Amino acid sequence: MEHAGNGYLSVGSRVSCDAAMGSKVALVAFDENNAQESFERALKLVGGISDLNTAKRSVVIKVGVFDPSAGNHTSINVADAIAGSFNKASKIFLAESDNYKGKALDRLQIWKQIFSTRLVPFSLSDDPETRKLKVAGEELALSHVLFKPNVFVSTHILRAYEKGSVLKNLLGLVPDVKKARFHKKLDTLLADAYEAIGGIDLAVLDGTYLHRGVSANPHVIGSESGKDRNRANALVVGRDAVAVEAVGAVLAGLEPEKMSVIQEFVKRGFGEGDLKNIDVVGDSFEDIRENFAYLVKLQKRRPPRGAPPQTWGGQANRAMKTLTREGFFRLPKKRAGTDVAKAFEAKGLVTRGKEDNISRILALRAKRGILKAEKSQDKWFYWTE
Repeated sequence: MEHAGNGYLSVGSRVSCDAAMGSKVALVAFDENNAQESFERALKLVGGISDLNTAKRSVVIKVGVFDPSAGNHTSINVADAIAGSFNKASKIFLAESDNYKGKALDRLQIWKQIFSTRLVPFSLSDDPETRKLKVAGEELALSHVLFKPNVFVSTHILRAYEKGSVLKNLLGLVPDVKKARFHKKLDTLLADAYEAIGGIDLAVLDGTYLHRGVSANPHVIGSESGKDRNRANALVVGRDAVAVEAVGAVLAGLEPEKMSVIQEFVKRGFGEGDLKNIDVVGDSFEDIRENFAYLVKLQKRRPPRGAPPQTWGGQANRAMKTLTREGFFRLPKKRAGTDVAKAFEAKGLVTRGKEDNISRILALRAKRGILKAEKSQDKWFYWTE
């Protein structure tokens, strides 16, 4: 990159594209109990990282963690395996930036058990040493650790989200919390950021689980006992980040040719997005793809977390749980079926002709001990203490 006359570094074309050496992507079954062995096997399949793993180059592992409680981030095992493969590097930074869910260093505590004097958490938002660049039409002060000769690794989860994972992870290079302003020009921002830092040296999709993405908000997946994820036990690793993204997309049931993020990178010559031109090596692609196809079908049958139930009974059960949680049945009040019907109506649930259904729901909750019940003057009343 050359210094521009205005004092800012301009985004140029001096980005190395490992696709030029051939887009080879490793797809391997992942054994959590032997994470290091699985990961190093994947690295060997794509030609190794001897040029990256040297004492002269620090390593930046950019993880993607929006909300630590969501569970939609690279696992401790995979992060530890990535770091362990760079055994010659004197310093490894596990990097993230601030967002409106919290400070980077706080959110990075997910991985605290693997921190050491060599592997340290790093906030891309608090670095006093920055380089100013124009990215997606804005002047941004990016952390100095992102630039060459440092090695840049992007790792994220394997998910069915059309905006991607290891490429979408580059949004986290923006140091401030108001990243949403780039959503309307996300493809440009990601490709500009990629070019600005000299590319992604190693891309790792953690397929311990297949996560279901949600188009409106991909950050609400993976929590609540894993309702929106299924165990898959696979790793997708490569030097061509675009090819890695494309392989992960195909496994997740997406079409890379319809993903605007991938196509923006392909258009700029940053990698290969066509599966026909990608050399997928390792375990049987067809076998792993068949397993993922089964998981994708399971997820399509399951409504997204937070979506209202489609049946009246499902909606009624949800409303009943809410009323109980809100103290609707708490003594000294005792509720009859007509009271519950009115409360359902207040929550937008039609109850006309559903009186027997409401009675059955109340009786079942009483039988399970969730509510107490008594009959008085030919009416049943329900409460909690």
